[in-house]
Amino acid sequence: MSRSKTPSTFHARVTVMPRRAVLDPQGRAIHQALKRLGFKQVEEVRAGKSFDLTLTAAGAEAAAAAVEEMCRRLLANPVIEDFAVELVDGAGDGRS
Repeated sequence: MSRSKTPSTFHARVTVMPRRAVLDPQGRAIHQALKRLGFKQVEEVRAGKSFDLTLTAAGAEAAAAAVEEMCRRLLANPVIEDFAVELVDGAGDGRS
C-alpha cells in the first residue's frame, strides 16, 4: 500500500554571482569605496544577488530541483553568472 506524500513548505536561498571570468564593475566600485573608508584588509569584492523563496514540494529533493530549474530559466544568466541553491529553515537536509 503506497501513501502519497503531502506537499511540504520549503524555504530556499539562491545566491547568484558573476562568473570569475566576467568583469564585476559593481564589486570593484564597492571594493574601492571600502578601501577609502579605511577597510584596507579587504582584498576583493564580488557583487551578486540573493533570492529567498518559499515553495511547496513533495520533498527536499523536489524542492531543490524546482529552484534549480527556476535559476536556469529566470533567476540567473547562465552565460555570465553562477548560482547556488540552499534549502534553509529546517527544510529538508540543508544541502546546496
